Amino acid sequence: MKFEDIYQFFQDPPPNYLNKELAVCYVLSVLLKGESYGTQLIQQLEHEYPTYRLSDTVLYSALKFLEEAEAIAGYWKKVEGRGRPRRMYQIRSEWRDQAQELASFWRGYMADDSKAM
Repeated sequence: MKFEDIYQFFQDPPPNYLNKELAVCYVLSVLLKGESYGTQLIQQLEHEYPTYRLSDTVLYSALKFLEEAEAIAGYWKKVEGRGRPRRMYQIRSEWRDQAQELASFWRGYMADDSKAM
């Protein structure tokens, strides 16, 4: 290691990967605004929070958890100009209140993180 490496680390920090708990809260925060699909969830995170990443493995683990808890519903949607249908997700109406609470954890976490910078 050299001092240049330390400066480089802080000038261009490596991405922070979400764990499953954060991923669940993030997914709910997005789905409260409307339906979405896996790739879009990942791309939206990277666009809105450039220093954060969400791996496919963690995302689909979070989505599976939410589906099994019956917090979200998944369905297949045929998309024009795309060969395969896309798996779409939306929050179940009876889960909106709890989803709001969990989404607030995500917003609070990101607000605390931006203060630390």
